[in-house]
Amino acid sequence: MWKALVMGDVIGDWEELSGSGEQAFLDGFHPLKHALRFEADLRLMITDDKRGVLALAAKLAPDIAGSLDRDLVELPAREFVQLVPRPHVTRVASLARRPARAQLREALYHQPRLTPTIVLENPRNLGNVGAVVRLAAGFAATGVMTTGTIDPWHPQVIRGSAGLHFATAVVATSVTDLPEGPLFALDPDGDDIRSLTFPGNGLLAFGSERQGISPELRQRADRLVAIPMRARVSSYNLATSVAMTLFHWASGGHDGSHMDVL
Repeated sequence: MWKALVMGDVIGDWEELSGSGEQAFLDGFHPLKHALRFEADLRLMITDDKRGVLALAAKLAPDIAGSLDRDLVELPAREFVQLVPRPHVTRVASLARRPARAQLREALYHQPRLTPTIVLENPRNLGNVGAVVRLAAGFAATGVMTTGTIDPWHPQVIRGSAGLHFATAVVATSVTDLPEGPLFALDPDGDDIRSLTFPGNGLLAFGSERQGISPELRQRADRLVAIPMRARVSSYNLATSVAMTLFHWASGGHDGSHMDVL
């Protein structure tokens, strides 16, 4: 990892890296923690309270304390806030190189895939997308693919995932460019999920909470799947639906072609 030694260089390089469009902004300690654990290409880590950040690492993540002690650059508070106008309460911010799209596509399109891939059709809430990425990482899913206008690497999405973008593959796509594999789309008119098993190379697709899946995705789907829900309850939260579906898969709702990660 590169490390600047002169404050002026740090400020200039942060501004240059931020404007390149190739970096992921990590807001706070926890995204940085996971980026380090999953070997992200960290370009620059800054704080105005290195002692406080190291104390937090010693308490919550001693495995990364050495990396922080070596590479975390401390700036005066005025310069830190100049670069990070609304700093996280943990007083640390970082830039990491976004994985190349070709690298992400290789992980998502390569066969055989051993764990499901999550497809979010036109999601609208950045925090929800981040929560889904966090779930995908926790269940060792192959990755998360989103359609629509949201950038799945938006800083608020990364904050919602706690930096676990680096523990799975996250990429924007379209319905027409989804990988091969059986597609199971969540829909109230589908078959009860409790009666189904998911193959390891399956795509688990979720529409928006308000509109559900599109006709295009419905046509692409091999099977519609429904999660049990009490009458008169309108819908589940998107991340909740993904969590229940992945838990069903991990608890035995699979055909055996999966990675034992739990």
